[in-house]
Amino acid sequence: MVEFMHGAVVLACGVIGLFFLRYWRRMRDRFFLYFAAAFWILGMNWGALALTRANEPTTILYTVRLLAFVVILAGIWDKNRSSSRRV
Repeated sequence: MVEFMHGAVVLACGVIGLFFLRYWRRMRDRFFLYFAAAFWILGMNWGALALTRANEPTTILYTVRLLAFVVILAGIWDKNRSSSRRV
């Protein structure tokens, strides 16, 4: 059952990433591209957890999730930096 739930989360992360990619293609704002990449990284993380059946805090997979959140923070920082230059 746990593998099924991990698979559902992987699918959800992939779909969310595709939605952000669609918004990026429509508006050409890098903010959406950062979020799409972050959700795909999170999806790969959950997929790797499902395949390895490992305890996450004791593996290197924990840093993959950290990388995804760093990408989100970089997107927020880039968005705020670019909007402050326009004013």
